Amino acid sequence: MPSPATDYSKTKISLQRVWVLLLSAVLLGGCSTVYYKTMEKFGYEKRDILVDRVEDARDSQNDAQETFRSSLERFQSVVDTPDTELKEQYAEISDAYEDSLASAEEVRDRIDKVEEVAEDLFDEWEDELSLYESASLRRNSEQQLKETRVQYGQLISRMHDAEDRMEPVLQAFEDQVLYLKHNLNAQAIGSLENELVSIRQDVDSLIRNMEQSIAESEAFIQRFRQGG
Repeated sequence: MPSPATDYSKTKISLQRVWVLLLSAVLLGGCSTVYYKTMEKFGYEKRDILVDRVEDARDSQNDAQETFRSSLERFQSVVDTPDTELKEQYAEISDAYEDSLASAEEVRDRIDKVEEVAEDLFDEWEDELSLYESASLRRNSEQQLKETRVQYGQLISRMHDAEDRMEPVLQAFEDQVLYLKHNLNAQAIGSLENELVSIRQDVDSLIRNMEQSIAESEAFIQRFRQGG
């Protein structure tokens, strides 16, 4: 009977093989075909990869909600305490802006990855319809394809709506950072307060859209899991 140490060693070697193969796919020019074939060897089909990427996009939007909300609070705290060290206040809102920017980039990257694998999945599904011998099974599969495309279309549209709403918030944050950088004085901080009212409305709208996008993601993931 193999020892626990032996089992661990075999598992470690197997995981190393996965990473070596995936790295090879990247080095071969990021060819998606090589990537998919590599993943299939380990039991991951395109549908599994798509669900994983939708989950990643959902998680990144969850994180982005908290980051934007936290950043707004940090901007507000600076405006509410104009008598503290001005350079420290500038550093605080500059860091908050950078956090929001990084979070937005993560959301965009995750959405791009969802679109990439979804397009490949639907193309493969469409091509494989011709392989059916049974006309009734082919019709059922075609119907499932149409329904899945509709749900995916709603999902990716909602994701892009939330993505688009990040830009004006980021721009408003950047404006405040630049203004404070160029005018390091208490009057400059006080003058930002009115702008924060508008930014708060934009952040609230952004968070509502992200919540809707996350709900769409959950529904899409559930559909695929039930069909799997």
